[in-house]
Amino acid sequence: MDQSDRKRRSTRGSKMVSSPTAITRMQAIMQKEMVREFLAEFMSTYVMMVFGLGSVAHMVLGGKFGSFLGVNLGFGFGVTMGVHMAGNISGAHMNAALTFTNCALGRMSWKKFPVYVLGQFLGSFLAAATIYCLFYSAIIEFSGGHLTVTGPLATASIFATYLPDHSTLWRGFLDEVLVTGMLQLCLFAITDKENNPALQGTQALVIGILIIVIGVSLGMNTGYAMNPSRDLPPRFFTYIAGWGVQVFRARDWWWVPVVAPFLGAYLGGIIYLVFIGSTIARRPQILEDSMMYEDRRIPVLSKTMPNPPVTSSITPVSVSPINRPSVRTVPPLSDPIHLEHF
Repeated sequence: MDQSDRKRRSTRGSKMVSSPTAITRMQAIMQKEMVREFLAEFMSTYVMMVFGLGSVAHMVLGGKFGSFLGVNLGFGFGVTMGVHMAGNISGAHMNAALTFTNCALGRMSWKKFPVYVLGQFLGSFLAAATIYCLFYSAIIEFSGGHLTVTGPLATASIFATYLPDHSTLWRGFLDEVLVTGMLQLCLFAITDKENNPALQGTQALVIGILIIVIGVSLGMNTGYAMNPSRDLPPRFFTYIAGWGVQVFRARDWWWVPVVAPFLGAYLGGIIYLVFIGSTIARRPQILEDSMMYEDRRIPVLSKTMPNPPVTSSITPVSVSPINRPSVRTVPPLSDPIHLEHF
């Protein structure tokens, strides 16, 4: 009996030890930079899309409960909540076109691009599924049980944008290029510390107001998708949820909200850097090849130092010209703009 009791106790002890070990491993995985940024983009995009698509559902299904202004407010403040949720972790892009522009202009490493986009797409897809479940009975009652893409009882527009009858395909393409360019242009201005940025702590609200302004002024023609992560995953969800292949065939529109925002965001970023960024006198910055991207930065002090350094009362410490390292300095006008978000 004593020997069997010892075995049972040892088994229980090993289980108790293995459980904290598994938790520790999970915590270590969750603290990895790529994982944190993936989860941040996933959650921020999910929050934005739930509020945004929910407001569209009210406009399409709810009659007096919804309006086009309500859609703009839903997406605008949905973006605000997303920035609050993930702004200091991933930058809260919530938009594959903005992520592409940041990579193309050297704001972040290309290896992060698929991580960000995957998180955005999954968050957007899950948000579409959430809205479908919440409003399923209203969708069926409104449509009479027929899930259609076009016509007076169409409900696919709850989830993705569709070209209206008064517009043509290429006019819609140019419209998406323009509105996405305006988005990126203003985002660079809002977050440029060397210009006149939004006050610290107000960036999320200002960015949300920007979305609302774009919606009420430029949103009528195409629904201002401005975002492949906002349009393509919900469209794919409607394809598998019962609306069928017509969600991709309707006026051959599906590819425009995917391609046009990439072009528009890149052009908007270039225009800001050329016409505004290059005209601002900036402090010279020291460039080092090993510190091109934020994820390659090496801390000055090791995190495992047993004793903290002793600070001297004499500041600053000068470096003699003999021991000064040879580094290249960038002229003030060519210094890149450092952005916290987007």
